[in-house]
Amino acid sequence: MLTLVEALVVLGFAVFYVYAMVTGATDDLTRAATSGTLILVFGLALLALARAWSRASQWARTPTVLWNVLLLPVAWSLHESERDAVALGVAAVAVASIVAASASPGRRDEVDGADSETDVVS
Repeated sequence: MLTLVEALVVLGFAVFYVYAMVTGATDDLTRAATSGTLILVFGLALLALARAWSRASQWARTPTVLWNVLLLPVAWSLHESERDAVALGVAAVAVASIVAASASPGRRDEVDGADSETDVVS
């Protein structure tokens, strides 16, 4: 659920860039288009992660942890620019997502019911 929330927020930023380009609120159209496209790609990737989590896919854990670890310096930067409420929100969601992804059940590789610790190959 947290990954879906993150995806929707990131996609909201992409919509903001499109709005800025359409209304002429930006001075640099190329920069706005590039930033908007990059943000859109990340938003779609987060939607794919949210879908993977809803289907209990095993591969979703690592990209989720990576994305949220990368959000921690963003939260710190927001704190240093005196946007403490936003920084606290970003940090809280990032830490909660890291904890949730880390606590999710891992993959169990079992070979036909054999215990991998007792099967030693010489």
